[in-house]
Amino acid sequence: MRGPEIDIFVGIDMAKTDLYAQVITTDGDEVIARPVLNDQAAIEQLAADAAKHGDHAAFVIDMTASGAQLLLRVTAEMGVPVAYVTGLQMRRAAELYAGSAKTDPRDAWVLADFARRNADRLLWLDVTDDLLTSLRILNGRDVDLATDANRVINRTRDAIMAVSPALERAVGPRLGQPGVRDLLAKWPTPTALNAAGRTRIRNTIKRRSPRIARTATDEIVAALNAQTLTLPAEDTWGEIIRDLVSDLQRIHTRRDELARQIEKTFLSHPLGQVLVTLCGFGPRTGARTLAEIGDPHRFANGSRLAAYAGLAPIDRRSGRSINSSSHHRGGNHRLKNAMFLASFVATQHDPHARAYYERKRAEGKRHNAAVICVARRRCDLILAMLKTATPYDPTRSQDLTKAA
Repeated sequence: MRGPEIDIFVGIDMAKTDLYAQVITTDGDEVIARPVLNDQAAIEQLAADAAKHGDHAAFVIDMTASGAQLLLRVTAEMGVPVAYVTGLQMRRAAELYAGSAKTDPRDAWVLADFARRNADRLLWLDVTDDLLTSLRILNGRDVDLATDANRVINRTRDAIMAVSPALERAVGPRLGQPGVRDLLAKWPTPTALNAAGRTRIRNTIKRRSPRIARTATDEIVAALNAQTLTLPAEDTWGEIIRDLVSDLQRIHTRRDELARQIEKTFLSHPLGQVLVTLCGFGPRTGARTLAEIGDPHRFANGSRLAAYAGLAPIDRRSGRSINSSSHHRGGNHRLKNAMFLASFVATQHDPHARAYYERKRAEGKRHNAAVICVARRRCDLILAMLKTATPYDPTRSQDLTKAA
């Protein structure tokens, strides 16, 4: 039971050890208000107590991170639906209630009452699919590693700047290239690079980054020739640069391993094999899209999916502004980014997507806006494919969207 059928709402303010539960009826009457330990027995008891006050109870949470996994699993085993209220929705809802206190009981009450008033608009979670859960975990780890890589790159560029600004301009933007990382691991300072010479510099880069070997070598040699002075503590900076590059190598190696793991998990999922048939979706973008959509049946139509992803336009009509619309800046940014990238690739290789993109460009839309239009249009098709578990067939795409 979901939506209007729910007659008991259990607002849960999440924490690492203790939760706080506020249970209210459809009339807004409070029937339970108590702290709950974040363990299986306590959560099961809360669900049982809530069920005594109505026919159909639902839990409402505002986070889905690791601290909520036990609650999600327990409720799934008990057949209790769980609704998710985003952080932005929670903050805006809290502003509508009297007072400005930030307490666990108040937050739990806001969640329960917000769900009661908006039962037909709630987003329902589904955690019964272990493969989807694995994809979410792997995707999250990949994001963490990407953040770590950016941080190490920034530190490495700062260290190179301390020994040669010209060299930093030459190699800094290329630290994502394995050949450049190999070069700095061997010769991290201008003095060491000068001693190595052009030929060894080029051969080292060429071994793993052949496409940029010539251009990168020319720019590195030019940077070395532009600075004849040796800056203070160059050897010490060289040790730091070598350590940072080694850290960066390990992160990239782990991301490569993780990418293979994500691909294997994604293609093991029945819906992954369906989604990958649509132009633009590879293992990484497909895994992100599938993990964020979850159960496709929780979206009534493609418009709901587009709104959830932040791809649907927003009408702005106030005063003299008539028939004005703009793109939504909210929504699920992870899903939005994945669908944007997939749509961009589709505009390069799929004639149908390309034709629609060109049409939007002819209407005066800029590149990004036109790609977002393509992504929005594909929401209906993607949802239909996932709901019916049907691979993409360009000759039957219209029939597929009608069937869903």
